[in-house]
Amino acid sequence: MSLNGLRNMHLNLKIFVLLVCGLWSASSSQAALFEDDEARKAILDLRQRVETIRQEADQSRKLSTDESTSLGKSLLDLQRQLELLKTDVAALRGVNEKLMRDLADMQRSQKDQEQLTSERFAKFEPVKVQVDGLEFFAEPTEKRDFESALAIFRKGDFVNAQNLFVSFIGRYPASKYVSSALFWLGNAQYASRDYKEAVINFRALISRDPVHLRTPEAVLSVANCQLELKDAKGARKTLTDLVKAYPQSEAAVAAKERLSTLK
Repeated sequence: MSLNGLRNMHLNLKIFVLLVCGLWSASSSQAALFEDDEARKAILDLRQRVETIRQEADQSRKLSTDESTSLGKSLLDLQRQLELLKTDVAALRGVNEKLMRDLADMQRSQKDQEQLTSERFAKFEPVKVQVDGLEFFAEPTEKRDFESALAIFRKGDFVNAQNLFVSFIGRYPASKYVSSALFWLGNAQYASRDYKEAVINFRALISRDPVHLRTPEAVLSVANCQLELKDAKGARKTLTDLVKAYPQSEAAVAAKERLSTLK
């Protein structure tokens, strides 16, 4: 029962009590109007009604108290469930954060592993190189060995450069680096005044790869070696052949100048 209903019942009870009191007073003053039995019956009836109303009011108050107690318990239960839910949510959030960290660590580790694997395989995979106008694929070790020999040559260590180029040619006979290796080997031997060996390697380049970018220079270098060996006749023929074979090359221009001094 609602609060308004209780208030209305309480008001009605007061009115009824006043009515009973009035009737009781009236019955005393007007006793002559009623018979004793009828008056007693009316009084009993009124008392019964008052008792019924009082019991109903007590029951209503009891129900209201029980409802309040039940509501309070329900609120407490709801509060406890809410606290448990908050705890569960916090625990799940913690688990989720840990899973996210573990996933990030795993992805980072996998990426590092893939990069490491890629680097390892890269050491064995052919790489694209450009040397003396040629573009081709070479093994990593092949590229490394050629560049190491050339670096030694450029440092002026011609003896070690010769050894490295000879080793390179023997190790990679089919390499596209070989023509360039022969050219630099010949130059290292020329710088070491080993003119006969230089001529052999320059001619090996000319025979192997007539259209190589370094071939006109190799022909000119043969003529220079011949001059150093006091073979002026052979040098003139080599220079003349150079001008005929490679007339547009810079080596041909140098050959013409050299021929003019030999006449």
